Formats: sequence, structure tokens, C-alpha cells
Amino acid sequence: MTDLAPCGTARLLLAVLVFVGSAAAGRGADPVVVDLSEYKPASGVAVRQDGARLRLTWPMTEREFGVLVLHPEANQPLIEELGTAGTAAGPVTPLLRRVDPVTVLTVGTRDLTQGWNVFFDNPPRRPHRTHLATLRPKAVRVHSRGRSSTVVLDGLTAGPFRGEYRFTVYPGCRLVHAEAVVSTDHDATAFLYDTGLTAPEPFCTSVAWLDTSDRLRRVVAAARTNAEPVAVRHRAVVAEVEGGSVAVFPPPHQYLYPLDFADNFRLVWHGRGFRDEVAGWGLGTRQPPEGDGRFVPWVNAPPKSRQHLSVFYLLSGGKAEQALEQVRRFTHGDRFPPLEGYKTFTSHYHVEHTREFLEQQRKQKTDGVPRGLEEPPFVKTFKAHGIDIVHLAEFHYAHTPEVNGQRLRLLKTMHDECRRLSDGRLLVLPGEEPNVYLGGHWISLFPRPVYWELHPKPGTPFERRVEGTGAVYAVHGPEDVLRLMEKENGLMWTAHPRIKSSYGFPDRYRDSAFYRSPRFLGAAWKAMPADASHPRLGARALDLLDDMANWGPRKYVLGEVDVFQVKPDYELYGPMNVNYIRLDKRPRFEDGWGPLLDALRGGRFFVTTGEVLISDFKVGGKASGEVVKSAGGASVEMEATLTWTFPPAFAEVVWGDGAKTRRRRIDLREEAAFGGKTLRVPLALGGAKWVRLEAWDVAVNGAFTQPVWVE
Repeated sequence: MTDLAPCGTARLLLAVLVFVGSAAAGRGADPVVVDLSEYKPASGVAVRQDGARLRLTWPMTEREFGVLVLHPEANQPLIEELGTAGTAAGPVTPLLRRVDPVTVLTVGTRDLTQGWNVFFDNPPRRPHRTHLATLRPKAVRVHSRGRSSTVVLDGLTAGPFRGEYRFTVYPGCRLVHAEAVVSTDHDATAFLYDTGLTAPEPFCTSVAWLDTSDRLRRVVAAARTNAEPVAVRHRAVVAEVEGGSVAVFPPPHQYLYPLDFADNFRLVWHGRGFRDEVAGWGLGTRQPPEGDGRFVPWVNAPPKSRQHLSVFYLLSGGKAEQALEQVRRFTHGDRFPPLEGYKTFTSHYHVEHTREFLEQQRKQKTDGVPRGLEEPPFVKTFKAHGIDIVHLAEFHYAHTPEVNGQRLRLLKTMHDECRRLSDGRLLVLPGEEPNVYLGGHWISLFPRPVYWELHPKPGTPFERRVEGTGAVYAVHGPEDVLRLMEKENGLMWTAHPRIKSSYGFPDRYRDSAFYRSPRFLGAAWKAMPADASHPRLGARALDLLDDMANWGPRKYVLGEVDVFQVKPDYELYGPMNVNYIRLDKRPRFEDGWGPLLDALRGGRFFVTTGEVLISDFKVGGKASGEVVKSAGGASVEMEATLTWTFPPAFAEVVWGDGAKTRRRRIDLREEAAFGGKTLRVPLALGGAKWVRLEAWDVAVNGAFTQPVWVE
């Protein structure tokens, strides 16, 4: 027996283990070489080899250790034990024994008419197949990176995909990060993956979760229960045993491929015979194949891209209630936490409250607030998520000309309702996705209620007075759109750039007068399309942010969500992001919200999925949106204060010279979960035109700033 512990000096470079099979994977019988040369005791993880077993022990808290025992022998489950201990060498309280990780891939085809930046696609409507991943390792290695150690087993196959299976543990954290890392040579591939733990018979006494009303549900882990999907909070399901529990949950944002609707599509499962592929009993997470039944694009898998199909196991010494509370910590309870000096702003919601309000007035024969809409579901939901300001995108249910005849009534209702629904906790802002004249789709935001017509009759003057309404504007083309924005101090930007109905935009109008105007903010960011091979989300819009900065005019990218309907029982947090705007106070509807537009136009904000925050960012003492003077070849300091929940992965300083974009990665893997750090990095800005910062964690949650401009 060999110990490779944080306090030890022994290093086992090569060992031979025999991997002969598993209940789920049929591992091969040939002996394999296990390479431990990259294992580092300084990672804080103790690794012990005992015959054909690898035992990992790591501190989860000051008084609690996690234990993972892998036993890849013939006819043995891969995970021999998951447990906790009071000391590194103390007795283990077993949580789960003799279980196998399971990965199920559903593989279809991608329509590449618009390349890989595609949303309008439906792989489930074309032929597709489901494959149970099998593991027959020929090599195993253990490597350490910062405060983590990873066991890598090669020989994983699932249909056209090939790769390896990994287990990573992080000292100071309750998580076991399990992931299949696979790629395919096939072109035009789209896929889904489901994960979990399985065994021939139930391996826990009960299964528990929070339902969409936040009530704890607990059922007996019955051997005869057929696998079924369940709608839950926080995307987590818990296996309970006498000594504690293990929660299983996916990366909160990367796992959910984009859809138009954010309904809760039952993201976990438990029972026997999952998807008719898993022979035994188990529990885990799932990606819904049919989505919302509209456009269901699944996940991209470009040829040779290494897809990281992740899931987390959280070890807890308590019952399900405690485990779920520990899961909630990683996402602040699916809330965007308050940050001093900032207000949370979220944009692009097609809740269509105006239409529903008028329809219910008609049905209930009332001129007042219809029953059931006193506080609409979307208002309750935004408050529950910690939102200060929400920006709507109404009237997206029909082509603009079809509603033009009743447009002034619709606008008045929207304005009046936003005023009524705004209070001391939430400011509700009127807004639209007008999609006329400019090309592609775009969003409008004014600092006060504004009345304007999108398809007026020919000859209608640009501005006229309407009794009971006041000024009404008529826009006949892009020149009038810009004229309106300038007159009313509004902002506009490209919605879902380079994808959906904005495919090719804003690139195609980058030289236009309206784009170059200060009234054109830039574009919006969302984790779309899904691609599990990237260590950051939303590369499509992040690349555009860099391109726009190199083009010249000072433009910014804000976060958007772009979903229809928002209700308390929906899974909104997963596809959500938020903008932290540098504002001292939330504007009042009655006073207008000009300070918000000023902050957006000034680049005084950062975008985040919620788990990583950048509370301060300066280059040479200048914050995002401001200008720093370049002193020739002399360096200036970039300073940024980060906080995070999941173990962090890296930060990147990104800058450009007007033609090329460059990156400098800062490794954060020495840092523990639930921490923070102030980065101080000297930068030589010779030739640079702009500088910004990103930061990402091991679950591919992240945040990014707007540029500091360099002169």
C-alpha cells in the first residue's frame, strides 16, 4: 500500500492496476499502467493506492473530510465508496457504496446553414440515437492543478464519441466533479447528455428534492420504481442514507441549452431503467430532448471539440435539507446577491403582460386591474431572484404592422402598468424589440415613457401632438429611428447578435450612422449557442465585444435573457444572467430612469451569471467605460476584486490594438471555493486601444467587464 498525502514525500510514478469490468461499462481485463507522476501532495488531496484501489481524501471543512474510493477491478462498480470522515485518517462514514457513474448521450444532427452559431434548429425532429457510455480504460493517471487533483480514466465510448472519464476533488469544498470528456470526428453533430449514479439495486434509503413550490419531497428508494423525470428547484436531487446524503446537480448555467421558454422541464430523474438504457436503479440529471416544442437546438459538438459533460456530487453529513442548503450556497439560493454601489438590471423579457392585461379586462368586463394580475407572476419571480430593475420587450407576439392600429393604446397600457408595478423593491421598465428598419433584431430603451409608431401611414409627420397622449413620433426609416433616439435620449442595441434573426448583425451595419452614434449601445450577451467544449459561456457575444472595440466606436455588451413568460415555478435562474450597474440608488418610475441609461452608455457595469462577481475593476486607476492615458511603453496596473462560490478556474485580461485581440490568462486554481481575491497585474499598453477582464469558475460560470479605453 502506498500513501501519497499532502504531508508525505513519497512519489509513486508508475503502478499497474487491473481494470476488468463494471456493472455499467464492461471494463476490459487487460492490465493498465497508472501514471501518478503529475500528482502533487501540495494540492491538498491525499491519494492512497491499495492494490487495485485509488482512495482520495481531502478536507471539505476544518472538521470534515471527503473520501472517494475508486475500485476499477473486474465486475466491480467503479465508485466503491463516497463518504465523510472527521479526520484525514479517521474512520469513514459511508454515504454511497458500490455505484457507477452513468452518462447517456442522445446524438443527432445540426443544420449548419448558419454555421455553428445557430438557434433555429430542431435535432429532435430528425433521426437521432441514444447511447449509454461505456468505459474500458487502458490508461489511468492522476494529476494535480493548484488546489485540486483529478483521476483520469481513458477508454470511454458513447456512439460516435470517444474520450475519458474524470473525477476531480477540491480541498475546501464538498464537491466531487465528475465529467465525461469526449469528442467526435463526425461533422454537423448536436447532442444532449444525461448523467447520474446507478447500481443494480437502490443504494440509498430515500430520494429527496425541493419541488417548484420550495417544499421538500421525499420518497422511498424503491427497487421497482420506474425511472421518471421530476421538476425541482436548484436542479438537484438527493440520495439519503443513515449517515448523511449525496446531492447530484449539474453546472447551473452551462447545462441548460437555450430555449424560448424557461418552463421547468424536469431536470432530474430517479428510478429504474432510465431512458431504457440504464439497466439498474439510479438518480441524476437530464437534458429534456423535446424542450419547449418550438426551436430545440440541443448542444453543439464541432468535430474534435472536447465536450465536458459535467455533473457534481455534493457530500453532506446531514439529511437532504442540509445537503440542499449546501447546494444553494453555490448559487446564492438562485438569487443575484446585493453588491454595494451596484443595482441589478436584467433585460429582454417577452412576458406580454400588456396583451394579457387588456385581454383579462375584456373577459372580466372591467376597466380596473383584472383579478389575478394585482401582482403578476413575473413580478414575484424577479423579486425572488434579487432583481432591482427589469426591462421588458413587449409586443413580440405579432408582426409590428398587425398591432399598429392599436399601438397608442398598447403603449399607454404598458407605461401605466410598469408605473403601477414598480415599487420600493423593483423598477419595471417599458421596452420593446421593435425589429424595424435597421436590420436584424434590436432592443429599445428610453429614460421615460415615449410614444412612437413603427409603421405609420406615408406622410405622417415625424412628431405630432395627440390629445391625451402628448408627443407621438412616427419613424419611417433608420434615419428617423436615430432621430427619435437623439431627441428622447434613448438607447438601442442589437438583440442576440450573430444568431437567430440577427445573424450577420451588427457586422452588416457597423458603418451606418445609427451604429456609430452614441445612442447605439452595442449588443447583448447570452450563453447561446450551447457548447460544452468552451471554458467560458457565450463566446459568440464576447468575441463580438472585442470586435466592436477594435472597430473603433465605443460600444458595450450587456446581458440579456430573451425568454417568453416568467413564472415562479419556472427554471429561470439557469438561462439567466444579470448586469450589475454602478448606481447608488434604484431610480423611481415617476422621476424617470435616465441615470440607468447614463450608466449603460458610460460602460459602468459588468455582466455575470451570478456566481462570480467583479466588484471593482480599474486599469491605471480608470474604471470600465473610462479612458486611461498610455504612457508609451510604461506599464500600468490592472486591479480587480473578484469573489466566487464554486472553485475558480481562471481570469483573463483581454485587450486589442484596433486590429487584433490578445489574452493573458491568470490561473486561479490555487484558490478555494467561496473565496475572493484582488488581482494586481502590470500591463504594458503600448499599442492597446482597450482593455477588459473576464473570470470563470470550474462550472463555467463567469463574469466580464466592459472595456477601459486607452489613449
